[in-house]
Amino acid sequence: MGVIRRVFRLSAIGGAASIGAFFWATRNDKFVPMTLSDHIFHSSQFHKLNPSQNPTTHDLCIRRVPLSDINPTLLEKKGKLVEAFCAGVWSGWGYAFQRAYLARKYQGPETAEQLWSPSDLKSSSYEPGTIVTDHFEVVEKTPDRIVVRCGDSPRIREVRESDGLFEISAVVKPDEGVAEFGLKSCFFRGLGKAESEPMPSHIVWLHQQYTKLLSATAIGNVLR
Repeated sequence: MGVIRRVFRLSAIGGAASIGAFFWATRNDKFVPMTLSDHIFHSSQFHKLNPSQNPTTHDLCIRRVPLSDINPTLLEKKGKLVEAFCAGVWSGWGYAFQRAYLARKYQGPETAEQLWSPSDLKSSSYEPGTIVTDHFEVVEKTPDRIVVRCGDSPRIREVRESDGLFEISAVVKPDEGVAEFGLKSCFFRGLGKAESEPMPSHIVWLHQQYTKLLSATAIGNVLR
């Protein structure tokens, strides 16, 4: 979570005006309850990566957009909307600082086949096995959601000390006239037995602000 601290430390340089702009831009991003019946807790990936069923830090951020605002070409074929939203998360400026930070540390011959540039991140369809900036690997894809493993380098295949799953979703609700976009996070300690959640409350708050930033900057990739 060190990179999240750096993002908000740099953002603070802009002062009150930048903070006000951030909260205005993310005003439509809402956190909603995420129950233990959620798909992510029953997935094969969760049980494999968290063998001791350690406590999790988890949340779900939702943004609803009128269908009239969505690029109509993304509604012509099921699955295109979630691909575009996912591409917006990783290629957008909300992820720019973390993308540059990881590139300085890990981009090189061993990671050359991964996605690094904004153009590649924007054009990818995010099939299972796709790796983003040596930190996220697509482990599941359906017409409505793309799930990535996070927490450490995908080159570490085994259970990790710090691990997690991050779900990007886009669900069309024609009866309500909206598309509902979601960013779902689930972090946990993979190795050994933990007695408490992996994040303290102040880091949870920072993580949630970062999630809202990713959502707000990604949504532009799906609009008309």
